[in-house]
Amino acid sequence: MSYKPSRRSFIKKTALALGLALGLGATSFTAQTMAAVGEPEKEDLKFGFIKLTDMAPLAIAYEKGYFEDEGLYVTLEAQANWKVLLDGVIDGKLDGAHMLAGQPLGATIGFGTQDHIITAFSMDLNGNGITVSNDIWEQMKPNIEHKDGKPVHPIKADALKPVVEKFKDEGKPFKMGMVFPVSTHNYELRYWLAAGNLHPGYYNPKKGDTSGTIDADVLLSVTPPPQMPATLEAGTIYGYCVGEPWNQQAVFKGIGVPVITDYEIWKDNPEKVFGVSKSWADKYPNTHIRVVKAMIRAAQWLDENNNANRPEAVKILSMPQYVGADYDVIANSMTGTFEYEKGDKREVPDFNVFFRYNATYPYYSDAIWYLTQMRRWGQIAEYKPDSWYMDIAKKVYRPDIYAAAAKELIAEGKVKAKDFPDFDTEDGFRPPQTEFIDGITFDGKKPNEYLEKFPIGLKGKDEV
Repeated sequence: MSYKPSRRSFIKKTALALGLALGLGATSFTAQTMAAVGEPEKEDLKFGFIKLTDMAPLAIAYEKGYFEDEGLYVTLEAQANWKVLLDGVIDGKLDGAHMLAGQPLGATIGFGTQDHIITAFSMDLNGNGITVSNDIWEQMKPNIEHKDGKPVHPIKADALKPVVEKFKDEGKPFKMGMVFPVSTHNYELRYWLAAGNLHPGYYNPKKGDTSGTIDADVLLSVTPPPQMPATLEAGTIYGYCVGEPWNQQAVFKGIGVPVITDYEIWKDNPEKVFGVSKSWADKYPNTHIRVVKAMIRAAQWLDENNNANRPEAVKILSMPQYVGADYDVIANSMTGTFEYEKGDKREVPDFNVFFRYNATYPYYSDAIWYLTQMRRWGQIAEYKPDSWYMDIAKKVYRPDIYAAAAKELIAEGKVKAKDFPDFDTEDGFRPPQTEFIDGITFDGKKPNEYLEKFPIGLKGKDEV
């Protein structure tokens, strides 16, 4: 069997030969060219993703050569659904993946498939919407305030409540779709419904109930993101919460109307993360830091100069190996606008945020918000003290790894320190957040106090 040197090894040898030819000498040349973080322990990597526009940091890090700058040779592979993706990371078929923010948390606490998953990189803020079928939209319209002939946004679930009650009076279940039980979409849809006094149902894992429909006014079920429009068109569901481009696809196909974005439910909410298994991170620490470095650069590129690079990003994402939707469909939200009812296109410059507002930093408070929603809807079946939420957040979210990557990039002159938190003083908690559709303030340091504020949902010692 012939020996085939790795690409990294070949590049190093070539660089060393060049250095010697220039008279630099091996020691001085390698000292000048090797970064302070060690060489990657693993060079060839496979990362999974779902066909959504918020996988963009992975695509851009690949297409712009940021992974190769770190000596990493990455294969990106679309996955069939979120469960297959998570299983791939757990069983080692994937080195890491674009994940729902709730997946590392859910896996680590044992809701669903159990394994210790961590994240050192938040992939984006915002990016989701809630869409209803044309028929449901027509039934909602009389309940919505209009100005100059157009609906006034944000549209609250109060406008849907009479429609759901009509279905109930007729003995018909009102069904909506979300992408996974621990997805942001599940929690955002539940949050929106509950804020409009519609009960989205409880889970009861102690009794093996994973449907999440106990006491529900609206029945939520799982549909993979790319299948949402077709499932809506078939009449299997009457609405859904999903990431882009699958809300705008409904507009383009003329089968549904997005009624609200997650930016309007919770302004600048964390969305996806990049997840790896804890065992993988422990085995390949330098590789992990280098992956995060490449993705920070990609996120910066996506947001720089007031989103000036977004048209190029849309062109990349429209390629079949990434999202594979039409350029115009992806551009409708990715370039700073969002179309609600056909022809009602509005400016939403922060619909997709990848870098600004410290979007890439893995805040403990973000993790704790997800855990509060798991508790609120029964996925965490029993009362947990505030200290438990903090312990899980620290177990899963790893700002220490992120800081190592960011400091390296700052030292290399590839990013500016002013664009990051002050790593010497940052405690991992955003200031209390107030911009939710129901006006309730979230303080990540007081999770149980936060849960007490909701009229609908478990709190204190409540159990289903």
